[in-house]
Amino acid sequence: MADVRRGELLFDGAEWDFDALHRAHDAIERVALDDLGLNLYTNQIEIISSEQMLDAYSSNGMPLMYRHWSFGKHFLREDQLYRKGARGLAYEIVINSNPCISYCLEDNTMALQALVIAHAGFGHNHFFKNNHLFRQWSDAGGILDYLEYARNFIARCEEKHGEQDVEKLLDAAHSLMPSSVFRHRRPVELSLRDESRRRRERQAEEERAVYYLWETLDRARPSAQINEEAQARKREMGLPEENLLYFIETHSPILKPWEREILRIVRNIAQYFYPQRQTKVMNEGCACFVHYHIIQALHEAGQITDGAMLEILHNHTNVLTQPDFDDPRFTGLNPYAIGFAIMQDIRRICDAPTEEDREWFPDIAGSRDWRNVLKDAWASYRDESFVQQFLSPNVIRRLRLFSLVDEEDDPYYTVNAIHDEHGYRKVQEALSHNVSVSMMDPDIQVIDVDLLGDRCLQLRHFKRHGIPLDEKTREMTLTNLRRLWGYEVMIDDSDSDGCSARPS
Repeated sequence: MADVRRGELLFDGAEWDFDALHRAHDAIERVALDDLGLNLYTNQIEIISSEQMLDAYSSNGMPLMYRHWSFGKHFLREDQLYRKGARGLAYEIVINSNPCISYCLEDNTMALQALVIAHAGFGHNHFFKNNHLFRQWSDAGGILDYLEYARNFIARCEEKHGEQDVEKLLDAAHSLMPSSVFRHRRPVELSLRDESRRRRERQAEEERAVYYLWETLDRARPSAQINEEAQARKREMGLPEENLLYFIETHSPILKPWEREILRIVRNIAQYFYPQRQTKVMNEGCACFVHYHIIQALHEAGQITDGAMLEILHNHTNVLTQPDFDDPRFTGLNPYAIGFAIMQDIRRICDAPTEEDREWFPDIAGSRDWRNVLKDAWASYRDESFVQQFLSPNVIRRLRLFSLVDEEDDPYYTVNAIHDEHGYRKVQEALSHNVSVSMMDPDIQVIDVDLLGDRCLQLRHFKRHGIPLDEKTREMTLTNLRRLWGYEVMIDDSDSDGCSARPS
């Protein structure tokens, strides 16, 4: 590690070189480890061009990915918007892997490179390594090997079975990705360890699951026995099942072994990204808090000039902008702004609490231990529980948050929560629901299938707040489901009280 003394500038001017990047990285690392006490993966920082950044966009930011036409379509769309000036590029992309890979844009100034290294290489890095969702549901050490395996396997399938058949299979699988994650139990890690053995075991089980049907077919069974066997079959298949691709991969009567393996690849990748969707506010808030603290510490130590600090603060402010609800720029709540505001407020509550803070947060108010409070929050919560636990009246007032009710039969919105004791709790609850993936995604489950009869796959959509599925998307998705299942697929709507509506 380079020896950077207090008062010695890390860089001077806008242009960067690799020596300056090394000096900045080492100084940032010293603050991250010695002051904040972060726990990190090894950093791998790569400088890439604008075209490479656009290419990373198209493949979900991953350095390895199998081929599919949708990635090229995404690339062309982003490229056209960028060249027309309708959209800028991200300053960085960071990957939840070990080592933690950060892509930094070569067009960044040196001040901006320091900012994004602190943001991605240390803020996101710490969050990926320590948050319980990432630790439980993803394998940072195995993801790159798994992606290489997936790319090679799908390429071999294209050579052996034809690009068109593989493409149609991937089209159908991709459409089901949002409803193909485990939300409540831990899946097998994304790793190549023992992958060959697991694949042989899966293929043997799949063949047994299909062919045993004909061995047990008995047309003379009494109805009571049939009902008992149906209940036993549902228990054996683990119904109801929320992960659609998992159920189809395991039980589809028509899929070949290579098709089942491709479905497994797609749902494993969907599962890998699921914790990121659950922690958008926390992940970005953590990265913003870390880069802000580190850059301020370096500036106070005389290692960053006032000019560079002003440039960094300008970009920092742009990221955290939250337009008011009546501003033409308003498109929703900014997760960066919400996460950073709550985390800055946690520090204030720990160091200089008010009487209101002591009433709302008696366990942390005045503790002066904001570092450990934040690290515990980063490790232990997801967005909705983080908001429920730490959104304070002070932040609600500062961001001017309020809650609306939109009743179907009412032509007007109703403000049902303002800045009073009851209103703070209502806003806290409403924002918690707003950032909850489980509340926003449709809840669709496999509830039954008679493998010994017509093999019709029966799904149920559990409506939230009485909101039905979009008709066009619903029919297109059912078409893809029938393509993978091989037989009829039906879905009905159920209200929260369990009452069913029309089937399809």
